[in-house]
Amino acid sequence: MQQILKCTTLILILSGVACKPKETPESAPVMSSPTHEMISISHFGMIDTDSVSLYTLKNKSGMSVSITNYGATITHLIVPDRSGQPGDVVLGFDSLNAITRPGNPFFGCVAGRYANRIANAGFTLNGKKYQLFANNGKNTLHGGKRGFDKMIWKTQSHTDSSVTLSYLSVDGEEGYPGNLQSEVTYSLTSDNQLQISYRATTDQPTHVNLTNHAYFNLSAGQDSIILGHELYLNADRYTPVNDELIPTGLLAEVKNTPMDFTTIKTIGKDIALVKGGYDHNYVLNKPGELGGTVYHPGSGRLMTFYTSQPGVQFYTGNFLSGKFTDTKDGRQYMKHAGFCLETQHFPDSPNQPEFPSTVLNPGETYLQTTAYAFSIK
Repeated sequence: MQQILKCTTLILILSGVACKPKETPESAPVMSSPTHEMISISHFGMIDTDSVSLYTLKNKSGMSVSITNYGATITHLIVPDRSGQPGDVVLGFDSLNAITRPGNPFFGCVAGRYANRIANAGFTLNGKKYQLFANNGKNTLHGGKRGFDKMIWKTQSHTDSSVTLSYLSVDGEEGYPGNLQSEVTYSLTSDNQLQISYRATTDQPTHVNLTNHAYFNLSAGQDSIILGHELYLNADRYTPVNDELIPTGLLAEVKNTPMDFTTIKTIGKDIALVKGGYDHNYVLNKPGELGGTVYHPGSGRLMTFYTSQPGVQFYTGNFLSGKFTDTKDGRQYMKHAGFCLETQHFPDSPNQPEFPSTVLNPGETYLQTTAYAFSIK
């Protein structure tokens, strides 16, 4: 029976202390209780006859996050810089109408039922072949034609510091077997941690892999691209890919290659040596512990992440074109305008049995947690 990874604490932190990987403890810090927070709820728009809401969580440290139940999408993430000035550190659109237009590159959404790519839009499970919708050449990407990012999620519950959204993906949706009941909970703590927890159950064996697809730019738009951000990843290996960005099956060492972020370096230092830019799954050394850090020298914002997941897809916005309309503040979002750290299981795991399994069986519960924390350096 597939062992589903237990939920562990993950955090993104903003602090007044410089954070270097070698100085960071190798275990996840204790989660603080989300006290002294507040929530506001507003009408975000309509899709046919369905009303869509926007939930904004705020704390007394000056941080806030806004989430809509369309796609369980993060629309805004406001974090103060070293001078105390707030800035929005995620890319996105300023209206529901813009979010729902074709061509949205998954800004801030929950990707599912299976995040990332599945080769040849299919897999075999318990001897039965399942054909999925091919929406990325001959492959499936982020769930197919209408993944979880394009669904209206039900608001399950909310408190002053959290909101829980749920979505029932019915048997056969996009070709996947089983009725999958999924939940995502966004929580904001008083010390600037954004915690994202996932839960799912099924009535038939199926594959599940959920992640959030936020594009970060810690300059809050002061820099049009993110190549000057400084990145550390606690990952000695990655999964090389073919020309269609499908893993070859190898777990390659990053040492002495452009893929190596085990020592802090700018994202742009070696990107010219990586065909197409970074869009690769990194094999985390210790899931549940430190995943990595990103620092923007100009603003002083530092982001640290922890995750229970075995991998993280590091993506440098290689396919952003600058042709989007109705973006926040009218920004163009050119190539490399944002980066993603999508915590997840490995791409194409349903077809690669040597990778950690993504099978969820009836009676089991999928539980994963990621935390992004912002601090000042």
